[in-house]
Amino acid sequence: MTVGGLRGLFRGREGELLLDLVYVFALTGISERLILDFTTQRRVVLPELGQTALLLLALWYTWVRAAVLTSAYDPRKRAIRLALVLVMFGSMIMAVTLPFAFGDRGVVFAVTYVAIQLGKPLVLLLGRYDLERHSCARILCWAAVSAVPWIAGAVLFPQSPARGVLWTLALALDYTGLVLGWPVPRLGRTRIEDWRLAGEHIAERYQQFIVIALGETILLTGLTFADEFTPDRVVPSVVAFATTMLMWRIYFHRAGAVLPAAIEAIPRPARLGRSAFHTHLVIVTGILATGVGHALVIHHPVGNEDPLWLAVILGGPALFLAGRSGLEYEVFARVSPSRPIGLLALAALAPVMVRLPPLIATSTAATVLAGVAAWDTIREREHPGEEPSPPGSTRQQR
Repeated sequence: MTVGGLRGLFRGREGELLLDLVYVFALTGISERLILDFTTQRRVVLPELGQTALLLLALWYTWVRAAVLTSAYDPRKRAIRLALVLVMFGSMIMAVTLPFAFGDRGVVFAVTYVAIQLGKPLVLLLGRYDLERHSCARILCWAAVSAVPWIAGAVLFPQSPARGVLWTLALALDYTGLVLGWPVPRLGRTRIEDWRLAGEHIAERYQQFIVIALGETILLTGLTFADEFTPDRVVPSVVAFATTMLMWRIYFHRAGAVLPAAIEAIPRPARLGRSAFHTHLVIVTGILATGVGHALVIHHPVGNEDPLWLAVILGGPALFLAGRSGLEYEVFARVSPSRPIGLLALAALAPVMVRLPPLIATSTAATVLAGVAAWDTIREREHPGEEPSPPGSTRQQR
């Protein structure tokens, strides 16, 4: 890569779009791991699910830190472009190692993750960004501390549960640093007020990731259906696609659509941006779990294969609605009754679905989501043009 080529690379948001494409590949790897967790004969399923959840959290943390980076600094600057390339390449390597991250590719996964977390603040320090607030130095210190259990777990425990324990500790350190502002003796910590984020940009990045997750479920549905193009797979594939469209409709109805304006309007955009970090993690997890549930049913459209499948068939939509409720409360300080009603309906139907074919369970979950979407449509028709303003904003209701 020539210097001139690097200067012309990623002038706007092209770099972020390329990064998102890498995460389509990464999320597909997460979904495939989940499918194996539910289809491979194992004595205990929970440890396998815990491993997959840990890898998802590591990917999510990496993506969010990249989104904060391009929302806090001009992505056209050389150091920011370099950091984004680092994240992009590292995320691709992490995605490649996902299927065997707790096996023989664990060292590559851990070293790549650590390189990303150490590399970004180091590039910013060398580029002389934000030196007066020492935020890059704080992040670098925390990344160096969490690197120890990441590397130790990968190198010292190749085939041991201790790897999962050490990686869980490392990930807890990373998330704790993010929540607390990476406090360091004598350097203090980075308060939320110090996060000079472009509110509209960070919100649009969250929206884009939701589109990525929804697109990944469509990709998974299509690949599963194409694997065996048989008549008995038509109905579960249609149900899977319809469910994806319903989740898209529910997410972007009002709160999801006005999130950029809401973050931009409030006095402290970083506060809502950080809370959206948690709610969108729940939403994304729900979308991925829902897609996995549909893939399982498409693979086995007839018969009651495994009651544990309900954990993703019904649990996925439930997580999605729970996260979407949290997002709505963050934006409007209230929650539409359709969200908790949908959650209660899924919980009440779970015992009934245990002995029924999985296709009925996926159809039932889609029906519940359709009811939530219909509620939104009815309310919109009854109150056309009405859009609640976010708390603390200066926007007026239309």
